[in-house]
Amino acid sequence: MTPEPSAAARTSPPAAPPSTGAAAVPPQGRPHLRLVTVPTPQPALDGEPVRLVLPGVVAPRPPHRPGPRPESKTRTAAPDADFGPRWTTRADLPDPRDVGRRVLTTTLEALAGRRPIGQVGPLVTPGVFAALAGGRRPRWCTDGGAPIAMGPVHVCEPVDGVAEIGAVARRAGRAHAIAARLEGIDGRWRCTAVQIG
Repeated sequence: MTPEPSAAARTSPPAAPPSTGAAAVPPQGRPHLRLVTVPTPQPALDGEPVRLVLPGVVAPRPPHRPGPRPESKTRTAAPDADFGPRWTTRADLPDPRDVGRRVLTTTLEALAGRRPIGQVGPLVTPGVFAALAGGRRPRWCTDGGAPIAMGPVHVCEPVDGVAEIGAVARRAGRAHAIAARLEGIDGRWRCTAVQIG
């Protein structure tokens, strides 16, 4: 006849099996390894190298490839529906070098006080005209009476209908850089930005 277990033995949980130690607890200082699958949004194009992006490493920028300007609503809208400016392609515009020289020369002469600022208006956009008329004029333009000599005009056309021009203006033995951006608007070049050094 076997003795019956006591009441304390009947209510206590069964004892846990002894652990082996190495299998249950990972070694200290080593992180757990996980396999993470990251789906790619699209396969690589034929001939395009696959680039691996690492954390903390900045990927190089792709080379600049100029293209046409984005389509605007004014190109697709009916002529009577929109009276805004219309972009003009390079084929319908004159040489930007001649227009650029006239824009730069007229702007500098107006800032120097040799001609009225209103003569710049037809060559620039309203925003640029307001900045030139109400802004602070460069000191080298307003001081002295020496003539302003404009050097050769350099032209870069990054996209269709846009020309970026730059030149060096000399006055009283000092050289100053000037740059502007021309865009084909309504069949002619208009200056949309100007920077005077």
